[in-house]
Order: sequence, then C-alpha cells, then structure tokens
Amino acid sequence: MKKLLPLLPRPTRYLGSEWGSVHKDPAKVRARIAIGFPDLYEVGMSYLGQKILYEIVNNHADFYAERVYVPCLETAGIMREHGELLATMESDTPIRELDALGISLTHELCYTNVLFMLDLSGIPLKSADRGDESPLIIAGGGACFNAEPMAEFFDVIMLGDGEESMVRVMEVIADCKEKGLGRKEKLEALAKLPGIYIPEFFDPENPGDFFVEKALVEDFEPIPFPKDQILPYGEAIHDRLTMEIARGCTRGCRFCQAGIIYRPVRERTPETLTATLMDGLDRTGYEETSFLSLSTGDYSALDTLFAKCFDYCAAEQISISLPSLRVGSLSNPIMERISTIRRTGATLAPEAGSQRMRDVINKGITEEALLEHALMLYNNGWRNIKLYFMIGLPSETFEDLDAIFDLCMKVRDVAGWQVKNLNITAAVSPFVPKPHTPFQWERQISMEEIYERLDYLRAKFNKVKRIKMKSHIPRMTFLEGIFSRGDRRLGPVVEKAYRKGALFSSWKDHLQLEPYLEAMAEEGLDPAEYSGARDLDARLPWDHLSSGVSKQFLLTERNRGYAQKITGDCRYEACRNCGVCEFEGRKSLLRQQAETKEIRPRMVFESRDQTGEVPPFVQEEKLDLGAKGSNFRLWYTKTGTTAYLSQLDLQPVIERAMRRARLPLSFSQGFHPMPRMSFGRALPVGVESLKEWMNIMLRTEISAQDLVDRLNRQMPIGIKIIGAEPLTLSKKQAQPQVEDFILTFTCSDEAKADKLARLREFVESESYTVSHTTKKKVKEKDVRPTLVNFEEVNDRTIKMTFDWTDLYMSPAKMIAAICPGTTLLDYSLIKTDQRFGLDKE
Repeated sequence: MKKLLPLLPRPTRYLGSEWGSVHKDPAKVRARIAIGFPDLYEVGMSYLGQKILYEIVNNHADFYAERVYVPCLETAGIMREHGELLATMESDTPIRELDALGISLTHELCYTNVLFMLDLSGIPLKSADRGDESPLIIAGGGACFNAEPMAEFFDVIMLGDGEESMVRVMEVIADCKEKGLGRKEKLEALAKLPGIYIPEFFDPENPGDFFVEKALVEDFEPIPFPKDQILPYGEAIHDRLTMEIARGCTRGCRFCQAGIIYRPVRERTPETLTATLMDGLDRTGYEETSFLSLSTGDYSALDTLFAKCFDYCAAEQISISLPSLRVGSLSNPIMERISTIRRTGATLAPEAGSQRMRDVINKGITEEALLEHALMLYNNGWRNIKLYFMIGLPSETFEDLDAIFDLCMKVRDVAGWQVKNLNITAAVSPFVPKPHTPFQWERQISMEEIYERLDYLRAKFNKVKRIKMKSHIPRMTFLEGIFSRGDRRLGPVVEKAYRKGALFSSWKDHLQLEPYLEAMAEEGLDPAEYSGARDLDARLPWDHLSSGVSKQFLLTERNRGYAQKITGDCRYEACRNCGVCEFEGRKSLLRQQAETKEIRPRMVFESRDQTGEVPPFVQEEKLDLGAKGSNFRLWYTKTGTTAYLSQLDLQPVIERAMRRARLPLSFSQGFHPMPRMSFGRALPVGVESLKEWMNIMLRTEISAQDLVDRLNRQMPIGIKIIGAEPLTLSKKQAQPQVEDFILTFTCSDEAKADKLARLREFVESESYTVSHTTKKKVKEKDVRPTLVNFEEVNDRTIKMTFDWTDLYMSPAKMIAAICPGTTLLDYSLIKTDQRFGLDKE
C-alpha cells in the first residue's frame, strides 16, 4: 500500500513511522494482530483504547500489534484501481496475511465502515465464509454489549476490560497456530476465556442458558498505563497525552450505558498518576494533557492529584484538560489554577432543564448548584460555556423543553451584563435508549417528533442574545436508535446498506439514511419495531451478554425514575446491590471471575477530597519564555516515509522533539506565543532530501554538538540532524538558493524513453513556459533559466541543479508540466545538496 503514497490524499495517514510506533521483525514473533479503528486516522489516533492495547501487546516479545484505519473514499478508489489491499501502517503487511484483526466498536454508526475495512483487505465479510487461512476478526469496545447486528461478521467479540483479555487471546492464537489447529479449534479455545463471545456458538432462536460475562480488571493500580504513546502526524481530533485516572462510574444516570457496563469504579492513585504524567510528557513532548474518566470530577483524590501535577505543568507550559465534569465536582482552587494556564471553553451537562426531569434520569444536581458553578466559572475568567441537554427523555413534556430555555437564560444572566464577550451554547441531542440501562425498554421518539421539539426550542433561542443553540442530527439519532437495540436480522441490512454506498455514517457530510431504509424494506423490517417500547417481560437480544448488573436492578431503577426518586452514588452512599461486586457478603453475577477476584470499588479516599482542606495554591515565578540565548541553523535529512510530511506537519514533530530533548525554545510574545522556529523552502511532498534546514532560537546557550546529539535521540524514522550552525540573534538570515537533485526513473523502459526525450527537449530549449496555478489565478512562467545543470549519469539516473534566485517552482510540478501525466510513481527525486550560490571555476 505504501508504494501508492505519491498518489494518496493526506499520505501522512498511512506512513506508520511516527514517534512511538513499534517496529518488530515479524519472523521473530509468534502471533501478529492489526488493531484497527473503523474511521479515519485522525479520529482513531485519538482513541485511548487502541493506545492501551497497542502498548500492552507490543510489551510482549512474542506478539506484534500494528495499526490500521479506514482510508478515505478517494484513497480507497486509488487502492482498487491499482489492485492494492489494505495493509498495516508499520510493516505494510496486507491485513489478510495476519493472525487477527481487532476492531474497536465505539458506536453503532461505524458498522458499515467495518465491512469497508474487510472488503478493502480482501477478507470475506461473513464469518461463515472464512477459512483457516483468514485472520480472526475480533470486536471490542462499548458497542459489543449488543453487537448482535454485527454478529455474522465477527469471529470473536470481547466484552469488558481488554488489558488482560488481549494478552490471553494472543497467547491462545499463538498456541493454536503452533499446533496447526484450524479456525474452529481456535474459536473453541478462545470461548473458554472470560469475556470472550463467539457469535456462531449462540443460536438466538434457541438461547437456552447460553451466557457470556464481561472480562474485568480487578485493580488498575498495577496495570501499566501507556507512556510511549504514538505521536500522530498531522492533527488528531484529541492530540494530547490522555491519562485514564479511573474506570467506571456509579453516579447512576439512568440513560447512561457506560455507567453500567464499566462498573465497579477503579481508581489509580495520585502518586501513580503523577509519575505516569511526568514520564509520559517527557517521552512524548505533548503540550497538553487530559485527566480522563467517565466522571473526572468524582475521582476521590482530584484535588490531591491536581496539587501534585499543577506546578510541574505550569512550569512546562502544559495545559490540563478536565473533561466529563459534573456540576459541583470541581473545587474553586482547582478552577483558579486551571484558569492561569488554560481558559478556553467550559462544558456542563445538566442534561435536562427541569428539576423533575433531572430527577427522572437521576442526574443528581440542582438548579442552584448549576448556577453557583457557572458563577464560579465567570469569576475565574471563563466566558464560553456549553450546556448539554437531551430531548425525548421518558415522560418529557413541552414544559420540560421550556425549562431548557429558561435554565440557559439563568446561566447567562447570573454573569451580569457587565461581563463582556459572553457566549452560552445549548447543545441539544435526542435521547437514544441503550441496552443495559434502566431505560432500555423505553420508546425512542420519532424523527418527526425530534424535528418538532428542536424547532420549538430553536424558535425560543433565536429571539435572545448571547445564547445559541446547536443540535445533533436527527437522522443520525434515528439510525443509532435502530442499531443500538438491534438483533441479528439487521446483519443483512448492514451489508446491503454498505453495498448501496452507506459509509462514514457518523460524519454529517457523509450520512445517508436512504440506503439503510431501502435495505430494511428489502428485508421486510420496520424501523418502528426497533425504536418502539419493549415488553418488560420479553427476552431482549442482548440478554445473553452480561455486564454483571442484574436485570432486576435495571427494572428497579426504571421504576424509581418514573417515581422521580434519586439513587445515590454507591461509592459514597449506600450499596444498591446492582450485582457487580463480590465483597462483604455480596455475590457477584460475574461468577467465572468472582472465584479468583475481589470485585469491589477501588477508591483512593472514602470521600471526595474536594470536600476537605485543599492544598495551598503555589504559583512559581513565571519563566521569560521570550528570552533569546542562542540561535542555530539545523541541517537535517528527510528520507523514507517522512518525505510525505508537509512543512505544516513537520513543525509539531520538531517542537515535540525539542520538548523531549529538554531544549528551552524561545517563544514569540503576544496572546498566542509561538516557538521561534522557521523552515527553509518547503520540500515537495514525496520528495526526499539529504540536506534541509530550519532555524531555531533557544532561551539559553548550548553547544552545537550537544544540540545535535540531544535532538537525534528524539527524531522519528527518516529525520536525522546532520549539523548545527550557530547564527547571530538577528531576525533575518540568508537562505540558500541553489539546489542539487538526483532523479531516478522507476517506470517501464518505454515510458522512461518518452519522459527522457521530453526532458532533453526542455534542456535544449532557450525558454520553456509552463502554466502555474496559484490560489488566485493561472500564471505563465519561463522555467528554463532555473535549470543550470543537467547530467545523465546512466540510462535511468539524472543529476540536476536548479538556481531559484529569480524564480521558484516545485521541481515535481515542473517535471509534471514537462512530462504530462508523470507522477512520483514513475520516478524518485532526492535533493542531495543546497547552497547559497553556484560554484565558480
């Protein structure tokens, strides 16, 4: 697949040479797996689950995990045109040649993308059509707790925590491989592991007592967290060091699936997290970190953790992000500290406007607490607040919709009119009933009702200032609702929708509802059957897949919701016997694992430390980030896959390498300080170079050799610093204008002869005008004077020298203009030198 890089849009999505990527000798491992994500590179590279499994597998010498993502539609078209199969990023091995392909199912709208990956890999879509030569197709992630619509496409489905399960799965695959066992024997061996569901072993028409319980990690404290995280090329959706401070949440929001399937709560200690943070930042060079969990503000030692980490992050100019915060879960001292290093937008999730509705869903917050929290944000300098709401919740009335608008008005007004540049956003999403929740039996409102309620709200918000409303796409919600509570009858619907062109359905500019509706009609299925209310006594399609929480507990919580009764958080209040835990006389429904594990909440403190004395705020003296201590011109190579890094891609790569090397970059002054770093003329994407340059300014003095040595230890594959030339501290520096290249033809002899003849014609001409398209217009350029030397080394290799003093044009574009239809598939081009002027005899 890599040989097509010259033709691909955004080739950085497919390079596999990023800092932190793992490269092993495939011949020296027992089993290989591609860990895939069913979306584009920039989305998948933000997914923490993949980072965790990638490092865990690769920490074992016997196993090799590589990555694969869904290519964009244009790239897929190019692959099919050239007969290329989807391959791993690291070794460019076709997926179908591996032992397994693992795919993360994080939501239901990625299902057709899974088939897209299999199709591009040359792997049969259905499990029943695969033979012993095919890799095992394995699913994992939150949507697996009802992946019945995808059951016929997966060989293996992993339920629950993957940190221990993934290694066990790899061990079984390796053992079976060495014994020469076939696919059926592999599946039988895997089925014996906790959390492993083999769909072909379950008959939904005759379920009997078939039952699979999720895999559970008893305690995350001894589980190493990935520190050597891969640094993406380009910009990932969430491009930062993400740290999972806890897993699980028992707040008990009745609409929340994650709060059920990831029980019990298991926290890491502040000491472990602080060490992980400092080590992770040193190893990656990230300039932002995130404390992640389902409810970060409920982490029992949040203030303690923040006190340990804040001063270090502030001194290193590292921003701290705290997502998933509940109203009242953030203490004022923490908010004060965050405001000194990061003050973008704040998000709050009341979910409903009226207190009645918040009690129905067990949100556990009051309007008074919400307004106090908003005021605290304003007082600490925040001006952009986003409020998340849901519509279509069970028992909702139009009075509850009015309450959404009224609450937003109160949040705006509590700031006072003296607060300038205030922006309040109401983000409204329709409710989707999810399996394994107290509301799994409820009706999802129709698309017509969704549009009606959104229009009702929009009419109100359009009349006021400083508040805007955004909404989730109703068609997307409608589709999600069908598949979230679907059964195996939807498998053919997924396949037919894929065949009809439904791809990237979670992207608003790609969503097509019609292929799904057509497919359902062809299969004789009615969407209303899936979005409608479910019989409380009927068997549900996911009843054989256990999160450990009993159905009786879910029913009890449903009844408490309709009675508007609040259920407390069992971390800090009474246990409600949900069924997960096994301690103090309780019996866990996770029977297979309860025999060997103590399944219970793992908390740092018995109560949240935000309620006690808060560590004092200490802000060290700010560094002079604009100091100018030394200035260098760095000369470096850019070869192999790094040739496909644009200059825009390259800057964060170098900046993070500087951080890892502990080199104190000098920053510009102003509202958005930028590192004082500049690059030479942009090298065409796909062209290699043995001599590129950039200028960097540091706050302190350092020797040139020390600079080179420290940076080279932090460079990705293909980039090497070959020299550092001290410069004066002045702003302007001379730039080389003469560049030498070697062109080598890789095309057929016939094509080479034609292209070489055209190049000779160009050399022999006195002038040669080409059309050059800029952003504004097409320009005519005489490019012949730029070529000052042309030497045919042999019948396939040419040395060329260009002088760009008076005119510059990309040599790759110049060659394409001289030899129409020529691309970097026909030749390779490498810059061998650049200098300030022509050599004089």
